[in-house]
Amino acid sequence: MSAAARALSLLTQGDQTLAVAESLTGGLVAAELTAVPGASRSFRGSVTAYATALKQQLLGVDPVLLAERGAVDPEVAAQMAAGVRDRLRADWGLATTGVAGPEPQDGQPVGTVYVAVHGPSGSRCSGGKVLALRLNGHRTEIRKESVRSVLELLAAELTANVRAHDTEQNGGN
Repeated sequence: MSAAARALSLLTQGDQTLAVAESLTGGLVAAELTAVPGASRSFRGSVTAYATALKQQLLGVDPVLLAERGAVDPEVAAQMAAGVRDRLRADWGLATTGVAGPEPQDGQPVGTVYVAVHGPSGSRCSGGKVLALRLNGHRTEIRKESVRSVLELLAAELTANVRAHDTEQNGGN
């Protein structure tokens, strides 16, 4: 089962929803999710904020942060995930930002990618979780690996939340 299918299954089981903010992946995360039959039960939608200004305007990323550090930054990824979650009224938010190439961006080398997940209150990542990736390969390979990585991050966080909830329900540690 793909990471997208696992994540959507867990979201459906928990009666939860997901929204996605994409930059370097340009809609590929949303495409991967919507390729799964029944995705509409949990997937609310996505924002492809490719231009830096749109990250602030559509997702609420701090303009000072963008001006000082640029769009390829872990805090930008975290704010994108939180922003899309809030704006699309979803339980979970995902985000991708980075440099797919062929040229460096914002002082960051090609292959620098940040993926983020922001969960609901009470989840392990209610304050957000960001992974820094240093990817090799051509533009297409970097984008595909970014999609895989952000969906694996979501699936792992959802699985951990289910386990934590089950432990709480059963009185264990």
